[in-house]
Amino acid sequence: MDKNLKLTSGWLMLLVFFLLLGGGIALLVMEYFITGSIVLAIDVLFVMPGFVAIEPNSSRVMTLFGAYVGTCRESGFFYTNPFYTKKKISLRAVNLDVPTIKVNDKQGNPIMIGTVVMYRVQDAFKAAFEVENYPEFIKIQSEAAIRKLAGAYSYDNLEDEEATATLRTSSDEVNHHLAEEIRERLTIAGIEVIEARINNLAYATEIAGAMLQRQQATAIVAARSKIVEGAVGMVQMALDQLSEKGIIEFDPDKKAAMVSNLLVVLCGDRNASPVINAGTLHQ
Repeated sequence: MDKNLKLTSGWLMLLVFFLLLGGGIALLVMEYFITGSIVLAIDVLFVMPGFVAIEPNSSRVMTLFGAYVGTCRESGFFYTNPFYTKKKISLRAVNLDVPTIKVNDKQGNPIMIGTVVMYRVQDAFKAAFEVENYPEFIKIQSEAAIRKLAGAYSYDNLEDEEATATLRTSSDEVNHHLAEEIRERLTIAGIEVIEARINNLAYATEIAGAMLQRQQATAIVAARSKIVEGAVGMVQMALDQLSEKGIIEFDPDKKAAMVSNLLVVLCGDRNASPVINAGTLHQ
């Protein structure tokens, strides 16, 4: 568990350091070589290593001969036990761009997916000692979370029509699920996950062409269905108005011919080519 460590200001010891440095040099000038050398050795080997400068949103994890002493999170210039080992752990927010990887979605389709994870160290002790290399640990665990997430959702609802949430259409739910999955995996390392989002999503190259054709076909069928539905309504409206206004009386054959002609004009994907009839409807 992270333990807060208070350090003393380093400015006074900095003065002591320069006094010893000056005294050692003076002794050497006065040809007291042994005494001057000892003073300088003490200054360099036992006083100077105790200085530490900590930047804002940074920390130092202190250990003494392998034993954990504490973590200093306060910024400034300090002096510590010169025998402390000081490990720097940044507390700043970090953006991790997880490389795009190939995974299988819920339907088994190969897809390419990449994410961005924003995190920061919450427990410096865990980040330093619970895992070997916490940045690499975060990257590997994020990739594992992405693979698990992809297996829980379909890419879209073309194959899974009953799916209420998909990777492509339910970004908020999917991103929340991804953040929770990564957060659970990184708790051991004392990492706080601020946000996790999918920033790249596509079918794998080997099926991208086939899936694009399928999407286009689905879109065409849906559009044609709407066109036919509208055309039938317009034909019905035309027949009703012609009958109500008494413009023309239709027998079954004339009605069938008119319906056929109107549907061809309204549903066709090309402009109509009118044909002028110089006789009657029966010629």
